[in-house]
Amino acid sequence: MSGTWSKLKKTLLFKSNAAPASSSQLPPRVPNQSDSSSPTPRSSISSSSSSFSSRFSRSLSTSSRSSKKTCAICLGNVRIGQGQAIFTAECSHTFHFSCITNSVRHGNYLCPICRSKWKEIPLQLASANADANRNAAGRARVSPYQAPFADYPANYSRPQQQLPPHRPEPVRYNDDEPLPASSTDPMMSASCAPSNNVSVKTIPEFPAVAAPQSVSDFAVLVGVRAPPLIDGARQCERAPIDLVTVLDVSGSMAGSKLLLLKCAVCFVIENLGPADRLSIVSFSSSAHRILPLLRMTDRGREDAKAAVNSLFSDGGTDIVEGLKKGARILEERRERNPVASIILLSDGKHTFNCISARRSHQNQTSSYPPHILELMNLLPVSLCPNNRELENEDTPHSFPVHAFGFGVDHDSSTMHAISDASGGTFSFIESVDMVQEAFARCIGGLLSVVAQELRLTVTSASSGVAIDSIPSGRYATEISDRGFQAVVNVGDLYADEEKEFLVHLSIPECPIAESEGTVGRTSLLKIACSYRDTASKAMVQLEGEQVEIRRPKVVSRTDGEVSLEVDRQRNRLWVAESIAKAQEMAESGNLEGAQTVLARRRTTLLSSASAQAGDSLCSWLEAELMEIRERMENMAMYEHTGRAYVLSGLSSHSWQRATTRGYSANLTTIRREGGSSSYSVPVGYDTPSMVSMVSKSQNLSAQFTREQVSRQNKSTPLANT
Repeated sequence: MSGTWSKLKKTLLFKSNAAPASSSQLPPRVPNQSDSSSPTPRSSISSSSSSFSSRFSRSLSTSSRSSKKTCAICLGNVRIGQGQAIFTAECSHTFHFSCITNSVRHGNYLCPICRSKWKEIPLQLASANADANRNAAGRARVSPYQAPFADYPANYSRPQQQLPPHRPEPVRYNDDEPLPASSTDPMMSASCAPSNNVSVKTIPEFPAVAAPQSVSDFAVLVGVRAPPLIDGARQCERAPIDLVTVLDVSGSMAGSKLLLLKCAVCFVIENLGPADRLSIVSFSSSAHRILPLLRMTDRGREDAKAAVNSLFSDGGTDIVEGLKKGARILEERRERNPVASIILLSDGKHTFNCISARRSHQNQTSSYPPHILELMNLLPVSLCPNNRELENEDTPHSFPVHAFGFGVDHDSSTMHAISDASGGTFSFIESVDMVQEAFARCIGGLLSVVAQELRLTVTSASSGVAIDSIPSGRYATEISDRGFQAVVNVGDLYADEEKEFLVHLSIPECPIAESEGTVGRTSLLKIACSYRDTASKAMVQLEGEQVEIRRPKVVSRTDGEVSLEVDRQRNRLWVAESIAKAQEMAESGNLEGAQTVLARRRTTLLSSASAQAGDSLCSWLEAELMEIRERMENMAMYEHTGRAYVLSGLSSHSWQRATTRGYSANLTTIRREGGSSSYSVPVGYDTPSMVSMVSKSQNLSAQFTREQVSRQNKSTPLANT
């Protein structure tokens, strides 16, 4: 009898689920008093089952209604507006977001109520027990490379009502995590002192100049090169960094853009050391600090990843507010790491009015268009030193903004202007899947700073030898005492990074020696270099070799051959100058003139001595000219990708520092026209640390792709043949 009754209940349950409304509307049957003492006939069983079905259906209906107001995990209220994020599954059941993500984290991928399998599971966001001082940073453990968003389709997004509210931020951002004691211990710093110093080289354009001849525009190459990092002591040799990422999370970032951005930031988090500190700012229609400046210890990484995974896309694009908040974090911190930088990423245009009451005297003569000038005037002085008012007595330390234009719809002119004014670089990420490699190249440099405050001093070594000019790009140069001395402020140097400058001189005649066969000499320059060593934190003074040339009566054929290193540097400067001129023409609509400038420069480049000798830099410069010509083929193509590509190249040449340009990786293949051979050369200015970090990113992406393919193959069995 019990078995029959069990089968009957299952049948009634199926019917009640199939038509609960009709069952609940059946009139209740009032049993006869005599039925209680007599055996139960089949008709009574049918009537009783009808009554049971009615009561059971009403119970299900009530349960269903209550489940929409109660979280089945914690039994708390799930009505919107109660201060907690709500998750509504595709089966229509509703839970607290923190409850369901905690359940998912433990491997429960079925609905706790109806046990249906979800196609899309909720992201692991910051948990509800996050520290209030850490804003949205929770304590969820999330692997950086197998993050919950990695397996999701590109178009995955969540409704806005499921998102956690932003936590209140402090009035002042002086809640940065204290630095480790070892970083301020002078004894520890001395023990990490590197074995090599910055090296200085000098090469004159020609080894000799005829004695009776006076020469103007004689070039001397002066270069400085930073020492490498030793693998076993990388953390103590380099300078620790305070890094703020200012990330665009506007509505246009929805889908694959946001997911790939999260992966890229998690890659950055994993490669920061325990002495490095990271803060995260997100901006759309407003800006929010979602992570204070924390050391990237194990706990700091967990908090940072949780903060990254809490990002969602919505709203407009207020770049100014995002940068203001990022600058305040660095300005108001209590303790300071030696290196401080901001990474800015945006895929769109600033969508808020830039009405600035402040008008900088320096900016009035700028070549930027009015709308960019207005935006620049709104930036703090720490990001745009030209905004300093004349009456201000002190200038705060400036922080370089390394800007990344994401996709083809961003405002490359504004992004380039911001990075250029702050002393940072501008990169163009043309393909969405290149964002991690672009970040890798940037932090590969930032995490290898071995020298700071570097100043290169060049002094005339003979009477009559005068310094005419030093085309130094964006590095500040001052020539004083009527050409007797010049100073180039280089600033930070990455490990193995090299900066080269051409010093143009005027050389007077040299008296001919009376004794036959003797050759005179003219001392041209004295070179000095000073910098702060990041390991020992001590100032280092270096004296370079004095530059001399021979002064024979007649110059031999060998003495008349130009130095290939000077020639290649002159080619680099000429190419950068031609690109800038072509870009100016393109902005005015003269694409034909721009094409002509680029074509002429390529012809001159190929006829130079260094190019004829097969110099790899010249091959790369030729490839750059050809690429720019293609992107200036018509105005639509120039506005689509050409402008951003050109500006990222100009940024790279101005600072002699690598940037990401379009689809570029760390190596590119160049094929010369009319030739059967091709040359593989490194992209200009990449350092070994940058190449290593980009390779690490590429290997990680390839490994993830292989794992995804393997997982997909295992889940799709082959059909029997």
